[in-house]
Amino acid sequence: MTSIGPSLLRMPSPIGRLELTGDGDNILTLSIEAGGRLPLEDQPESPSPLLARAARQLTEYFAGTRTSFDLPVRPQGGTAFQNGVWQRLSELGFGEVTSYGELGLSLGKPGAGRAVGGAVGANPVPILIGCHRVLAANGRITGYSGGSGVPTKVWLLHHEGIEYRE
Repeated sequence: MTSIGPSLLRMPSPIGRLELTGDGDNILTLSIEAGGRLPLEDQPESPSPLLARAARQLTEYFAGTRTSFDLPVRPQGGTAFQNGVWQRLSELGFGEVTSYGELGLSLGKPGAGRAVGGAVGANPVPILIGCHRVLAANGRITGYSGGSGVPTKVWLLHHEGIEYRE
């Protein structure tokens, strides 16, 4: 363990400013600006080498030159079910899509679409854990909790060439 304490970095992106936090060993959160604000807006930045690496990889992703991330990510505070959903989401690659129902089935919880939706919406590390890659069974966008909501999800889906229905 090389933990150096909490770190914080903000960066611009095509979907609004991003705010990353880490513990020196792992990325803990990624927040997308909503309403012109970030959750830790009032705290000073304290970048780390890991967060600088994450910022470079995110910049490459938004530029279209990166399709996967090579970063240690450890979401905090989730239930066992949420952590299971986040693990499954982390296995989805660039341009891949799944449905809430398929996620529930993969966790041995058929019919748990609403619970899966709640876990997807609670993902503390969007983009790095691709919660934008989840659609309704009919291919529709049902919502997005990051940034400006559905417009942010539409941008990310478009960026990855994922087809959806409105």
